[in-house]
Amino acid sequence: MDYAKESLRLHGEWKGKIEVIATVPVATKEDLSLAYTPGVAQPCLEIQKDINKSYELTRRHNLCAVITDGSAVLGLGDIGPEAGMPVMEGKCVLFKSFGNVDAFPLCIKTHDVDEFVNAVYLLSGSFGGINLEDISAPRCFEIERKLKEKCDIPIFHDDQHGTAVITLAGLTNALKVVDKNKEDVRVVTSGAGAAAVSIVKLLIKEEMAEVTNLERKPGSLADQLVGADVFIGVSAPGTVTTEMVKTMNRDAIIFACANPTPEIFPDDAKAGGARVIATGRSDFPNQINNVLAFPGIFRGTFDVRASDINEEMKMAAAKALADLISDEELSADYIIPKAFDKRVGPAVAAAVAEAARKSGVARI
Repeated sequence: MDYAKESLRLHGEWKGKIEVIATVPVATKEDLSLAYTPGVAQPCLEIQKDINKSYELTRRHNLCAVITDGSAVLGLGDIGPEAGMPVMEGKCVLFKSFGNVDAFPLCIKTHDVDEFVNAVYLLSGSFGGINLEDISAPRCFEIERKLKEKCDIPIFHDDQHGTAVITLAGLTNALKVVDKNKEDVRVVTSGAGAAAVSIVKLLIKEEMAEVTNLERKPGSLADQLVGADVFIGVSAPGTVTTEMVKTMNRDAIIFACANPTPEIFPDDAKAGGARVIATGRSDFPNQINNVLAFPGIFRGTFDVRASDINEEMKMAAAKALADLISDEELSADYIIPKAFDKRVGPAVAAAVAEAARKSGVARI
C-alpha cells in the first residue's frame, strides 16, 4: 500500500480524526436545566470553594492536552502548528484507544519559549495533564522545565520520555538475550535531540554532558563504536555501516531508531555481527513505538491524580514493559511487547500508579 497516498485520501474523507461527544442527554426541559442553567450553577460554586472539585465535577480528571508549536513534526521539521494538527489528532486517537484517556489537540503559534509556556499555563486549569509533542530541541527542554515549575498538573514531553522508557525496557531485555550486565557494557549514542538526551538521562539519571565520554575519547562515530557493546541511534539515516558494526564487541546490540530510515537496516547490522536489533519501524522486529508508553503512563497518572510524572514513574513503566516478556518468550527478535499487546496499557498504568503513590506525588 502507498501509505502516503491512501492516508491523504482518507484524511480528506475523515475531515478530522476526533470529535466531541456529549455524555449526558439534553432531550427534555429538566435535562437542560440540570446540564446547563440554572442547575449548573451549583457545581460551579462548589469548584469556586475548592478547585480540586474540578476533578470530580467535570471531565478534567481524564482530559489531556496534546500541545505542539509545529517545530519538529515527525521527520518533517518546522512545518508550522497548523500543519502539525494531523499528528496531534492522531496522538489523541492513540490516547483514547490505548489508554482510555480523553485528549484534545492544541497547536500554539509561537516559537518564543516564554510565550508558549504562558499560553499553556493559562490553559492548564482545563486539563488533568499536558503532553508536549513535536517541539524542537533545545527549546523543548526549557519549555518542559518551566511548565513543571509553574503548573500543578503533570507535564510530559513524549518525544523525550516515552522514547526513553521504551528504549530502557528494550535494552533491559536485550542485555538478557546476550547475557551481559548493564554495569559492564559500553553504550554509544548518536543524536542530541529530545529523544537522545532523555534516553541517556533515563539510562544513567544524570545530565548528559556530565556523564558521557568520561574518557574524553575523540573521533567520529565509527571511532566511538570500536569495542562498544550497544549502539543507540536517534539521529539520521545511514550513519552506521556493516563495517562499523564489525568493530563492536561480540553480540552487539543495535537500536537504530531514526525514522523512517534507520541509522542501519537490520540485515546490514546482522551482517556485521549484531545479535539484537531494534528500530522505530513496524515492519521489523522490536519496534520502539511510543504507543507502548504514553497511554499507560497517563492512565496510571490520572488514576491517582498525580501532580507530576517523575523519574520513579518512568522507571516503573520501563520495568513493567520489560517484565511482560517472560524468559521463555524472550529472544533476539522479541525484546519488547508489540503495539497491540492488550497487556501493555494496564500493566504500565498499574506500575506508574504504584510508583506515584510510593514517591509521594499521588493525590488520591
